[in-house]
Amino acid sequence: MAGIREQKKSETKRAILAAAVKLFAEKSFDKTSIEDIAKEAGIGKTTIYGYYNKKNEIFHDFCDEELDLAFSKLKPSDCDDRPLTEKLIDFFMIQFVFVTKNREFGRQMSREMVFPCEINDKAKIHDQRYFDILENYIAAAQNRGEVSTKHDHFNMSVHFFSLYLGLLAGWYTGYLESLSQVEETMRTLFTQVLKGIEK
Repeated sequence: MAGIREQKKSETKRAILAAAVKLFAEKSFDKTSIEDIAKEAGIGKTTIYGYYNKKNEIFHDFCDEELDLAFSKLKPSDCDDRPLTEKLIDFFMIQFVFVTKNREFGRQMSREMVFPCEINDKAKIHDQRYFDILENYIAAAQNRGEVSTKHDHFNMSVHFFSLYLGLLAGWYTGYLESLSQVEETMRTLFTQVLKGIEK
């Protein structure tokens, strides 16, 4: 009996997420209400509040599930001896493709990453998981002697993340028009950070 109940809860949650993402894409995040999501999912508004308190929580939950799926394609850092630049490009291109699949969804996700509507534990956990991967890559590169050990893992991660956000902005404003162009520009920028741009 408990198994059936859990299966029903899982199906309801997936229906909420699917309805929300569909409406965010069609109407925009800001113009979609909890009531709209409930109607699209074919459930009552109060049912949604049994799973989520706010619209942002639905959005973050979807992002977490999708990113888990996307990042499952990455090799563990201890099994991957490629140069740091290549590993970072894999990581950020997976994220880039995921974010830009749907223009409105990507716009909202980018906004939430940089200028969240509110600071909450779920958003912090999401960000920490993201930076943990980057910091592990950098630590592995330091252990191989590829990167200086005098630099802080978090600060270095912020460098790469900032460049990634710049590339996203370039995509949304039309300066970058293809994924191959994004990857080529990413490689150039990441190499500049690792090698330095001093004369």
